Amino acid sequence: MSHTLGIRQAQKQKTRQAFLDAALALLEEQSLSSLGLREVTRAVGVAPTAFYRHFRSTADLGVALVDEALGSLHPMVRTTVSTTGDSEERITRAVELIARHVDAYPAHVRFIARERHGGVQPVREAIRAQLVRFAEEVKAELAKDPEAAGWSDDDLLMLAHLYVDQMLITASLFLEALEAPAEERERVTQLATRQLRLISIGRSHWLD
Repeated sequence: MSHTLGIRQAQKQKTRQAFLDAALALLEEQSLSSLGLREVTRAVGVAPTAFYRHFRSTADLGVALVDEALGSLHPMVRTTVSTTGDSEERITRAVELIARHVDAYPAHVRFIARERHGGVQPVREAIRAQLVRFAEEVKAELAKDPEAAGWSDDDLLMLAHLYVDQMLITASLFLEALEAPAEERERVTQLATRQLRLISIGRSHWLD
């Protein structure tokens, strides 16, 4: 009996993932607010009623995509501001990590960039909640740095939000340059490096 339940659970998870993959592919060319349930079920090859065994609505599907796109990034985000290495090493590491992530998951990055200010409120709220969590985690990493001595919690959180926002900007820049010549990608790398360096310089002198 348990073996049969295991097979059913695996099949259910497989179908759910098929919905997420199909929606992500369809959202390459449109926003979530214009995505139709029948479009998704047609792409998966199932009846529309099957959709409701996995999601309450397309908004619910969008929230699941947010979890898929951002939920696994928390270790990477913490790594980008890790206290390991000097300031330049941290900046180089951060830019390289973001570039590699965009190369590996362009559809996820595009989805978040579009829906962060999109027309589906539950999805906007889900993205915002993930970004707030990122900022709290970055703040915790920044607090470990000797440079954080004397900083207030509010100022550390403000700096953490700056870093998170800059990571999103950098990801968008690399996304735009995804199919561009190597020199354009290098220009993006240099720009992202300089922007992070500017934040780092301001951070060093904040308590002056």
